[in-house]
Amino acid sequence: MEQLAHLLDEFGYLAVLVGTFLEGETILVLAGFAAHQGYLALGPVMLAAFAGSAAGDQLWFLLARRHGRGWLARRPKLAARFATASRWLERYPTLFILGFRFVYGIRNVAPVAIGLSSIPARRFVPLNLLAAALWAVLFAAIGYVFGQAVETLLGEMKAVEQRLLAAAALAVIFVLAARWLARKLRQRTG
Repeated sequence: MEQLAHLLDEFGYLAVLVGTFLEGETILVLAGFAAHQGYLALGPVMLAAFAGSAAGDQLWFLLARRHGRGWLARRPKLAARFATASRWLERYPTLFILGFRFVYGIRNVAPVAIGLSSIPARRFVPLNLLAAALWAVLFAAIGYVFGQAVETLLGEMKAVEQRLLAAAALAVIFVLAARWLARKLRQRTG
């Protein structure tokens, strides 16, 4: 997590683009949070995430379309994962294409499964672009809203801290006053 924060600080929107090309959710939520903090702008974060996510999925789709069958034939253990994704794809092709990037664990496998399927590129591309746009907006907004929630929570904690500090100060004053009064009473009676 610390390395992702460093990448965002160092490379900004390029880190969002590359991070979402490779995987994405964590770096995008952090980028949304950074946008809330004023380090990045939310619109360009969403645009970079859209571009990275869409481009990564298009690349995997095209690689699978061209080389996927031979690659998968040499990896029988992975064939089972692709078989599961393929069953969902055959039953609900549009929903699968629109939703795969929102399901953890199949985001990188799904474009390959789609590339191996009979779904034409002319169908995949617009659905992929739509899904990438929705995903980029949603996860960047989650980070942004999370930033708002953290800021609100810290603000509330600050108010509670101030009340606790005031109560502690009153308690110290009370204890000191009680000791002073007790000492005065002992001096009079003693």
